[in-house]
Amino acid sequence: MDNEGIRAICLGLPHVTETVNWGHHLVYFVGDKRIGGKMFAMTDLDGTGTGVLWFHCGAERFHELLEREGMVASPYLARAHWVTVERWEVLRAREYEAELRRAHALIYDKLPKWTRTVLAMPAAEQAKMIRARAKTTEKKPAKKKPAEKEPAKKAAKAKRG
Repeated sequence: MDNEGIRAICLGLPHVTETVNWGHHLVYFVGDKRIGGKMFAMTDLDGTGTGVLWFHCGAERFHELLEREGMVASPYLARAHWVTVERWEVLRAREYEAELRRAHALIYDKLPKWTRTVLAMPAAEQAKMIRARAKTTEKKPAKKKPAEKEPAKKAAKAKRG
């Protein structure tokens, strides 16, 4: 197994998008993250990170997978039940596919109702919703507050005091 094999498995699952994050990680999301999609797996693109694949496994599988040679708790994500595969030989191709399908299903089940509703829409309507959501979440310049009359307030307090 390699990055391309994992990519083929992940992109073959429903509603999956991918992005490159943190410089060298290919991250797979269930649903577009602009509409509340959540990541379920990621791979290291250039071999400089810890391990070759990270994925969500759920509380039930977490400790079972950690007992396998070559699998460790994912840094920063272990509390959310993610494991790291240290090298490609740790699992067979069928096992990779089964674990990634399970990760996808676990994350899909945790998505907000609104996100799942959008994912159930036809592709054209989905794209429209994503564009609309992106417009509403764009950062707008902060409004400047009118300057307060601090010296006048301090002077009034001094006269009373």
